[in-house]
Amino acid sequence: MPSMNSTRKNDIVVFLATGFFTGFLPTMPGTWGTFAGIPLVIISHRLTSIMQPVVAVVFVTFAAYIAGRAEILFKDRDARPIVIDEMVGFLITLLWLPLNFLTLCLGFFLFRLFDIVKPPPISTVEKRLHGGWGIVLDDVLAGVFANVTLRLLLIVAGLL
Repeated sequence: MPSMNSTRKNDIVVFLATGFFTGFLPTMPGTWGTFAGIPLVIISHRLTSIMQPVVAVVFVTFAAYIAGRAEILFKDRDARPIVIDEMVGFLITLLWLPLNFLTLCLGFFLFRLFDIVKPPPISTVEKRLHGGWGIVLDDVLAGVFANVTLRLLLIVAGLL
């Protein structure tokens, strides 16, 4: 029988891995998990441009650890309720970009598009890596693709 301390730790892992339980919503858990990442994006944009990528790297590492632990608890590879990876991917999507309603909405759409469609090398990373890093790194790549695409759109539109 697990100790009370072990159970509490598992509850915290599930709470964080599921994006504050948004991953348990019956439809579109990844989309809800991306919504759960909005406060993280807002907080990170209050940091200096030097600190933003530092926080992103720390959060990616933390998310990989939490996702790996949650995968063991759920006994399922990249279980649907695990959405901390979407939170990380959305953070990467808006890294070093101005934060406003337009970038938030376009970034959200682009991140979800790349996360769902998974063009190579995103699909390759998802298939070849396992555990927490496998769960998180495909979303990091989707975030990079979304960031570059959004950046190019803003440049073409004369908004960046």
